[in-house]
Amino acid sequence: MASRVYFARLKAGSKDESAITRVRQLFEAARFGTLIEADALTAIKLHVGERGNDSHLRPEYVRQIVEQVKASGGKPFVTDTNTLYSGSRHNAVDHLATALEHGFDYAVLGAPLIISDGLVSDHYRDVRIEKKHFDTVKIAGDIVSAKSMIVMSHFKAHAMAGFGGAIKNLAMGCAPSAGKTDQHKGMKPIVDMQWCIACGECLEVCPQSAITIEGGALRIDYDLCVGCGECIPTCTTSSIGFDWENDLQRFVEMLTEYAFGAIAGKRGVGYLNFLLQITPDCDCVPFSDAPIVPDIGILASLDPVAIDVASVDLVNAQQGISGTRLVTNLEPGEDKFKGVWSETEGSIQIKYGEEIGLGTSSYELVEL
Repeated sequence: MASRVYFARLKAGSKDESAITRVRQLFEAARFGTLIEADALTAIKLHVGERGNDSHLRPEYVRQIVEQVKASGGKPFVTDTNTLYSGSRHNAVDHLATALEHGFDYAVLGAPLIISDGLVSDHYRDVRIEKKHFDTVKIAGDIVSAKSMIVMSHFKAHAMAGFGGAIKNLAMGCAPSAGKTDQHKGMKPIVDMQWCIACGECLEVCPQSAITIEGGALRIDYDLCVGCGECIPTCTTSSIGFDWENDLQRFVEMLTEYAFGAIAGKRGVGYLNFLLQITPDCDCVPFSDAPIVPDIGILASLDPVAIDVASVDLVNAQQGISGTRLVTNLEPGEDKFKGVWSETEGSIQIKYGEEIGLGTSSYELVEL
């Protein structure tokens, strides 16, 4: 049975068609209010963006969801989790400071911002899922405690998952550092010693101190390595990379199982995907590159798989923007995400998500 995905274009000629109004209309059309119990804690999950990134969701959009949750009788809190990699969101103090710099404060949101995995990402619970790769997954404690959740995702390309939308926001976004480590264990960097010059640049960025130079040769300790990939863009000779052929399927399946665990036991979860400023990279990078296609609109659904499929289809239907990092597949109907990251295969999220019961790839697009 097809899941309904509600779609609002950005075309506007009055206040009733503004993007802010469309967010409220999508909440109502998708019947998110029925997910929320009276006086129940409701998580509004988003990504506040790394310091230097400006393609993250606008806090004004989040305010609309906060107000709608309150009107439905719930007690909303806005939330994110700390990062595995070093950066401006590696602990809750730095994370909150970054969020405030990006406008995510109480005066704008109308609700508190809580980092759900605690000060140093050690606040989580084991959630039983009994899937192929994991029997249990580690989910941030405050997200587990919330009765319901609204997941707000900036839809974009991603260097490892192919694209980042609702599924990835659930998977990496609701996991503490230990859970992110679990998922990244699916991908391990390898070194081409023919090109490595043992310059040591990668040693400086490895958060686990898993890289050493011994006898003039680079060595990665895979017992310490968490597969975060920070060493790859740092390499001055491009001699470090992932084993895409052997590891990609496992990594994306692990990610998708974590998404399943993030919503286990919830009374209900609603999803909003924002197809705006569709960048080549995740909002975890400390910059925002030029969008690869024009802005499209906003989607809402009760199904994380269906909303991501609809988002992919809408992006691929666009004419790509020349002069960006979209170097191939610019024509309408061509895979824009593989045009940026040729080694990735985002469809694994969809196929495996459907296989494990996360949602369905069959959708009916309902335009407002």
